[in-house]
Amino acid sequence: MTPQPWMPGDSGEAEKRHAPATLRNRDAIAAVLAGWLPPSGTVLEVASGSGEHVVHFAAAFPHLDWQPSDPDPAGLASIAAWRVEAGRTNIAPPRALDAAEPDWPTERADAILCINMVHISPWEATLGLFAGAARLLAPGAPLILYGPYIEADEPTAESNLAFDASLRSRDPAWGLRDADTVRSAARDAGLSFAERRAMPANNLMLLFRRT
Repeated sequence: MTPQPWMPGDSGEAEKRHAPATLRNRDAIAAVLAGWLPPSGTVLEVASGSGEHVVHFAAAFPHLDWQPSDPDPAGLASIAAWRVEAGRTNIAPPRALDAAEPDWPTERADAILCINMVHISPWEATLGLFAGAARLLAPGAPLILYGPYIEADEPTAESNLAFDASLRSRDPAWGLRDADTVRSAARDAGLSFAERRAMPANNLMLLFRRT
């Protein structure tokens, strides 16, 4: 069965879901990850969504172990289905993880990756992500974010403004975040901002490190 286009919060019957943006951005993200991920260890992906990213990155970085997670039962089922199809031994079974909650079902990670969650979740999830990264990561270990942001010194693309309006119409707690506010919240949690990388389609990758 061909996976149907899907985003977090959508319902449906099929187990294996498809997030259309994944095919467009996964190679560009992987190119940046090649310089930001550690040489070995476990990468915890928070909000893995459909699971398509994690199977792609597990193939691209076979020297790393990948732990996908998501709070949505539909997402967990989709991740599990993609994992089985991929047949890779460096992808662990997905875990139910809500970034906003103080108790995570894992005690450590060598890196944390979070793609397209910050704007498709309440702000409390981002604050919880930073708090969790501060608990799990060793000093110097990376937290990597990907997605669209609003920047005070950069004009916001019309497509991003339209996307922001669409998200807020679905849930008033969602929406594009101000990058300076995100960096400030990370700093308050004990994470230092290390690098900003402009990405295709008006997205950014932001690198933080545990202080």
